Amino acid sequence: MNIPTSLTRFRMFEDISHSGDGGIYGELLVNRAFQGSGATIGSLPGVPGGSVVSSENPIVPFGPVITGWKPIGDVFIHLTQLHPLSDALPIVLQLDIPFNATGEVGILNEGWWGIDVRPQTYGASFYCLSNGPRNNGSLSGINVSLRSNLTGETWVTSKIPTTNVSSFQYEHFETQLVNQAMAPDSNNTFAITFDASEVAGNTFYFGLTSLFGETYKDTRIRKDLGETIVDLGSRFFRFPGGNNLEGYSIEQRWKWNETIGPLINRKGRVGDWGYYNTNGLGLMEFLNFCEAGSLQPILGVYAGFSLDIFGQEGTSFSEDQMNLILEDILNEIEFITGDTSTTWGAKRAEYGHPEPYELNFIELGNEDWFSSTYPYRFPILYQGIKQVYPNLTLISTAFDENDDYNISIPAGGLWDKHDYQTPSFFLENFDFYDNWQETTDNEGVKIFIGESSVFQYDTPSGVVNYSNPIGIHIPYPNLVSALGESVYLLGAERNPTVVDFIAYAPSFANLNWENWTPNLVSFTANRNETVKSSSYYMEQLFAHFHGAETLPVTTVSGNFNPLWWAASVDDGDTAMYFKVVNTGNSSIPLTINTDRALTAANGTIITAPSLSSFNYINNQTAVAPSPITNLPSPSGQAFNWDVPAWSINVLQFSLG
Repeated sequence: MNIPTSLTRFRMFEDISHSGDGGIYGELLVNRAFQGSGATIGSLPGVPGGSVVSSENPIVPFGPVITGWKPIGDVFIHLTQLHPLSDALPIVLQLDIPFNATGEVGILNEGWWGIDVRPQTYGASFYCLSNGPRNNGSLSGINVSLRSNLTGETWVTSKIPTTNVSSFQYEHFETQLVNQAMAPDSNNTFAITFDASEVAGNTFYFGLTSLFGETYKDTRIRKDLGETIVDLGSRFFRFPGGNNLEGYSIEQRWKWNETIGPLINRKGRVGDWGYYNTNGLGLMEFLNFCEAGSLQPILGVYAGFSLDIFGQEGTSFSEDQMNLILEDILNEIEFITGDTSTTWGAKRAEYGHPEPYELNFIELGNEDWFSSTYPYRFPILYQGIKQVYPNLTLISTAFDENDDYNISIPAGGLWDKHDYQTPSFFLENFDFYDNWQETTDNEGVKIFIGESSVFQYDTPSGVVNYSNPIGIHIPYPNLVSALGESVYLLGAERNPTVVDFIAYAPSFANLNWENWTPNLVSFTANRNETVKSSSYYMEQLFAHFHGAETLPVTTVSGNFNPLWWAASVDDGDTAMYFKVVNTGNSSIPLTINTDRALTAANGTIITAPSLSSFNYINNQTAVAPSPITNLPSPSGQAFNWDVPAWSINVLQFSLG
């Protein structure tokens, strides 16, 4: 019997490894509003759990710093709170220009480990205030430019004409940089400068300085990274996390209502991965990207548990305080889906989106098996949300991972399962989802494989070592990663009534700051250095050849391992897709017999000379799909082929 396929690829996103600020969020300037900084979490002798062991701001961990900014000319720069830009952004940069200054003076920003300069139009903006007693009123304009940090060459410049900068209230300056140059690298800076002859003796204050290049369909998402999400074949997008949803403390959790509205009112927060989050990548930025990319959002909501001192129990809202969390979630849902007659729907319209967003899936927390309190938190939230929004599908972040309890997930719900494992684990669990609902008494419950990847090589013990030992850990997805993950994915595809979603995690990492490896896509400021991994290409291949119905496959000779397979048929019943993976070290003969005539065949293969082959900068397609050459033609209802060793294949047959 054919079964409709429901397995959907989606992208899981959280701001880890600067994949948000400095990543998919298109802001090109680092530390644009002096909101906070980074710190290192480690161990202190005799102190349980994690502690701050070092920080950019040596006095206040995660506090404001001037990192990323430098003076141009004989000037002085420092931070000040005497002239706050707003209540949310109280720290600004002060530029003091001495009376004897000459030539060009100003400030520059180094970007997120550089700035990509190529032919495109950049949008620049900043807030500026002058010091009244020092303002001589002789200004003719402010210059904004992009320049090489190596040679000092100016790629493009724009002069903002102005005769004076207010000393009473901040002015918002904007300009476009229409650039035609192609810089040889990303070692470039953004500069705001003056002619010293006009401003000698003056003082200026700068806040919320911003630079955006081209973005994905006019959202705030970096163009090339947004394209990698959509081009993979993703149909859903899970955000905002991940551990980063929960916060190092309750107060520092991801608060959705502090990520909406004008940037000048977003104070940011301490993120969970050692650096400050600007909250520029907020709820509406995520939702607008989903609309532009035709992705359905899977919204992660804070469920009353924060990691607190990481590695310990964390801190939970008490049972009698969970009504506060439920109310917050209901407000967020109303903001997303309510019409303009509702309080929060009207607020959404005020912020530029009068029409409700689409929302069908909500995940309650993240990896809540780390806590002992999910058994009371989950049912309170599940029942409370369902009473108001009965058509929403709700996702539990725990089932049987905690030795002390199992979560009872109502029919219609989903279980978010995470697997960071070895290649052998994925092969051995190829049949994990066969009859899962019946054997676990979870009738009507489906599985949402929210995070998965091959994390390390096989070892005799089979135990995964999350300290990333050299020689065992796999830092970048390679061929063996893709092989193991593809077998696990086939096991999910064979069970469309059990598994609804699957995603690799983490999705992104800036190569200059890797909190976790391996990652699906790695990048730098330079778009030419974006690397799609072997795992990315495998998932893309499987997603693009995804039938409408699974086909039953009867094995008449041989068995699974080292050959693994699954079959489906397209919506028009005119094409059959046969996915076959060979995890062995030699080719294996394959014979396919069908009940329909096979009139033509073509195929795509992913393989490489070595199991350890991986993609990297300047060799981004070492492990990537290519057409299968010399593929034999079908003979009537039969097809014979030797499946190459260490290969992932999709065969497409035209049906007569």
